[in-house]
Amino acid sequence: MTRPLVLGNGKMLIAYDQEFSLRDFFYPHVGQHNHIMGRSNRLGFWVEGMFSWLDAPSWHKLANYRKNTLVMESTAKNEEMGLSIVNTNAVHYRENIYLKRLIVQNLTDRGREVRVFVTHDFSINENEVGDTALYDARLKTVIHYKKNCYILINGFFGPSSFNMYTIGVKRAFGAEGTWRDAEDGVLSSNPIAMGSVDSTIGFKIYLGAKEEASIYYWIAVGPSYNEVKRLNEFVLQQTPKALIKRVESYWNHWLSNVPQDFLDLPEYLSDLYNRSLLVIRTHLDKDGAILAAADSDIVLTNKDHYCYLWPRDGALVACALIKAGYPHITRKFFQFCANVITEEGYLHHKYNPDGTVGSSWHPWNNPERLPIQEDETALVIYALWQYYEFTGDLEFISDIYRKLIIPAADFMNNYMDNQLELPKPSYDLWEERHGIFTFTAAAVYAGLVAASKFSNIFYAAEPAEKYLACANKIKKSIKTHLFDPVLKRFIRGLIWDQEGGYYRRDTTMESSVMGLSFLGVLPPDDPYMQTTMVALEEGLCNKTWVGGMARYTYDRYHRKTTDEGIPGNPWYICTLWLAQWHIAKANTLKDMKPALPILHWAAAFAMETGIMPEQLNPETGEPLSVAPLVWSHSTFVQTVLEYISKYKSMEIEDICKINTNNTIPEPHAT
Repeated sequence: MTRPLVLGNGKMLIAYDQEFSLRDFFYPHVGQHNHIMGRSNRLGFWVEGMFSWLDAPSWHKLANYRKNTLVMESTAKNEEMGLSIVNTNAVHYRENIYLKRLIVQNLTDRGREVRVFVTHDFSINENEVGDTALYDARLKTVIHYKKNCYILINGFFGPSSFNMYTIGVKRAFGAEGTWRDAEDGVLSSNPIAMGSVDSTIGFKIYLGAKEEASIYYWIAVGPSYNEVKRLNEFVLQQTPKALIKRVESYWNHWLSNVPQDFLDLPEYLSDLYNRSLLVIRTHLDKDGAILAAADSDIVLTNKDHYCYLWPRDGALVACALIKAGYPHITRKFFQFCANVITEEGYLHHKYNPDGTVGSSWHPWNNPERLPIQEDETALVIYALWQYYEFTGDLEFISDIYRKLIIPAADFMNNYMDNQLELPKPSYDLWEERHGIFTFTAAAVYAGLVAASKFSNIFYAAEPAEKYLACANKIKKSIKTHLFDPVLKRFIRGLIWDQEGGYYRRDTTMESSVMGLSFLGVLPPDDPYMQTTMVALEEGLCNKTWVGGMARYTYDRYHRKTTDEGIPGNPWYICTLWLAQWHIAKANTLKDMKPALPILHWAAAFAMETGIMPEQLNPETGEPLSVAPLVWSHSTFVQTVLEYISKYKSMEIEDICKINTNNTIPEPHAT
């Protein structure tokens, strides 16, 4: 369940698997719709009667991104066939065009004809019913279409377009698909098919001894025939070679326009920071949704996916982007939230990228029990204050103050258990249980403090005082009700016991209580926080060579072992939260040292391409669940930035101390 390579532009998102087959193709939204649905779209090669798909074990393959870009480059070599391939891929930063350059080299000492095949297994709008695929003789292209989605395929070698094609039925009426037609090295040139269809195109090229040649290939997608025709003409006029270079230059400049001083951090950490920003960028939809993950393999086990906006994930990703110097690209996220917030003032569990409510497992059968995770509503307001602090963009805040901030703040202020002075029960951030949770209380505190500050800006004294008073009650009650003096740590939360009619304390050791520190409820050196962190480090960090921190003890999600010393699979976000706490509580540069091994750990267990998964196998270190998980990447970015910021503040303090102990030299006479 991993996608080591992802490319995108905010309207398209494509992803490759470990064999470098194209497995996900999203349009017109990032995460909606997946026109491939996880099925392999492959490259095949025929030479001297031998045929092999690129995902066969006979190919030795390597792949990575070009440094600081969203251009992917893979190499493959097949000794038996005497072929080597360099495969460069990019998605145009503005237009909906996927670009490919294939350099095919003949490794033998004799001239040979090589045939290259590309398959297209599209199920437009995630449905195989009613698709049409055809060869367009006027444009000399293959086109798949249904309703308002057109996918055009073209390519050339030298002065010639592709010189083989066929269209056919797939997975129906006994037909496997046109990919099978390619395996004899010849395509049957069937011009059209409808229903459940696919297509394959081919290139015949002659290569002399040790000679190489380039094939260019592209896919254009749009809402109409005229649009994909325009995009095809654009590629032919500009040339695919030039467009790939422009894509590389664009993303290089996107990063370099916000320079970062990485201090003493090694280059592989700065590279991973930049890669994380680019991965995050591919998952930002043009209309504001911040996708959690685009890895469709999870559908095989869950019958659902991560192609949603969780407002919590989105808010924390937005915080990282703001801190990294990219606040402008988070505005649409906040506008998205303003557009979808309910009349009651809360945000739903998750949303599709088009703004409709996403699937959920939180029941609606109790009118007194909202199917929500209240931390999601709260964190959006918290993140919005980070945006305002960084930008001072008062006009934007004034536009959404009454539409988003006030409804959310009023909801949080009213959705309180008046006896406990804590937020009423809702689902936890892991979406697994219903109750009053420490993390949720921390998030609501942070959201209300932010709302109070916003209200003060607009001279709304009454709501400002009301929100702050509620926040302070929550802060006090967190210490009263959610800290266990015997265990000397904060507990997960309180669960309502229906039979007994009281709140039962859930004392499970829980990583998310670290939110008390990073959300500003308690200072990192608070005695309650200190003893909690000692317990978490001891109880949640895996004792295997892999290390890392589990979400909570006995976490069952994708659990691989129940061995002693393994409380659960290590999660990137939880492990990086631990680093953030070490950074926050540091008073000297020496105090910062425990954070560095965690940053190194994050890099060590990232995939070779820099992709970070949700979690790891605690015994092997292999990625588990989805990859990339955008939340993992954003938490890494946030942690690196906090390290840099704290390091610089320490240096300034040291300089100030030196200056107070020494005579300040007189300025030179002029």
